[in-house]
Amino acid sequence: MQIDIQARRFTLTDALRSHAERRLRLALTCCDDHIQRIVMRLSDVNGPRGGVDKHCHLQVVLAGLPDVVIEDTEADMYVAINRAADRAGRTLIRKVNRQQTLLKQGHPLPLDLDVEQPALNTTFNEPNKQQDRGLKA
Repeated sequence: MQIDIQARRFTLTDALRSHAERRLRLALTCCDDHIQRIVMRLSDVNGPRGGVDKHCHLQVVLAGLPDVVIEDTEADMYVAINRAADRAGRTLIRKVNRQQTLLKQGHPLPLDLDVEQPALNTTFNEPNKQQDRGLKA
């Protein structure tokens, strides 16, 4: 599991980095096979003024599924990290279970958005039956 932790507008301490890595591994290890990369951006929005301004932006890049993006803002950075990691873990489990259920039911995998799909023909040659009977639509 590749983890990239970035700090903005404050200095990232070893203790905070270690805590973030530990929480991410704990929350996301169950779906490790699906995870390509994790990017965590931590920021102190208000700086030294304080307040509920410790922001954690978490992006989990998955193989074959859309990314999971979680954001949390708290007064304490450790709490923001904990909540974001827990929410990401629950969301990831839900997405992976949903994909496995769809595959078991015989549904195809989601189409790649970069592949151009043929347009559907929506022209109908059959006249509106209400108008044929003289009814207003």
